[in-house]
Amino acid sequence: MTTLVWDYLREYENERADIHDAVEKVFRSGRLILGESVRGFEQEYAAYHGVPHCVSVDNGTNAIKLALQALGIGPGDEVITVSNTAAPTVVAIDAVGATPVFVDVDRDTYLMDVSQVADALTARTRCLLPVHLYGQCVDLAPLRELAEKHGLEVVEDCAQAHGARRHGRLAGTTGRAAAFSFYPTKVLGAYGDGGAVTTVDEEVARRLRQLRYYGMEERYYVTRTPGHNSRLDELQAEILRRKLRRLDAYIDARRAIARRYAEGLAGTELVLPTVLPGNEHVYYVYVVRHPRRDEILAALRERDISLNISYPWPVHTMTGFAHLGYRTGSLPVTEALADEIFSLPMYPSLAEDVQDRVIEELRKVLAAQ
Repeated sequence: MTTLVWDYLREYENERADIHDAVEKVFRSGRLILGESVRGFEQEYAAYHGVPHCVSVDNGTNAIKLALQALGIGPGDEVITVSNTAAPTVVAIDAVGATPVFVDVDRDTYLMDVSQVADALTARTRCLLPVHLYGQCVDLAPLRELAEKHGLEVVEDCAQAHGARRHGRLAGTTGRAAAFSFYPTKVLGAYGDGGAVTTVDEEVARRLRQLRYYGMEERYYVTRTPGHNSRLDELQAEILRRKLRRLDAYIDARRAIARRYAEGLAGTELVLPTVLPGNEHVYYVYVVRHPRRDEILAALRERDISLNISYPWPVHTMTGFAHLGYRTGSLPVTEALADEIFSLPMYPSLAEDVQDRVIEELRKVLAAQ
């Protein structure tokens, strides 16, 4: 049997009764769109973060896109972010007509190198969009200072950082808006697509609710353009409500798996994850590094272990973003990491014997290199 980097089936068996109850509740409610489950989830997710507003949407990409639009960011504006991220971060910036501007990442944590952001500012900069990557937080203190000094917005990409904290503060509680994804693999994942924006600003929340619903405040009457059909489904909302109650337990399980990896792979040539001091990592993925990455992955595939690379192509090197004008060598750390990083299996229901097999086979492959 092939070992995969992610699998939900064991978790589903463990939570099957609750998931089926969620389905039954929604189907018997008489309301399938923007009903009680969506309202309940939004209230509970906002409460988890200690913020007044959560507006759910259909996916994490649109969460970023609508957050930017709600803040008035669009054509002619620049948004500073990173290239070592999932492409949707940048797709969302491009979708509102703004221009992505990249800074490099830190060689140890793979997070935005915040020391480079000041030099990337121009007269067109409107927003800073840090990505809380792989399960830990960017140091937002320098970004907050820059934002206050220059009148910029901060939108946090929290797609990979549900429940992560920096100096005790949850990801998604610093800027005026923060975007989350509930794609099934996430720390808090639905059984399909989903997303949300949290905000402390009542007006931003009002705009978001309009934007996700065709630009309407009431049925059939558009008051804001552009509008979208970007609503979270009632069924996914109810499932997320149930899973939100288990989020801290999911995080505990991920941290236990990370500790087993750290112990089992200690003393090898692998570069294991570095946690930024002050961070509480939630290990959305467990990313390691090795200069002979591709050979290692090929050898593991022969042993029926199929791993993932997060991410093999920096966004600035993709042909779809060639118009931005970045050349090879412009982001040296990001480009070097793309040749070396890969992810080990990481999900709360990962069985110890499966993890032990990954560790054992990986050690054998490394010893043979």
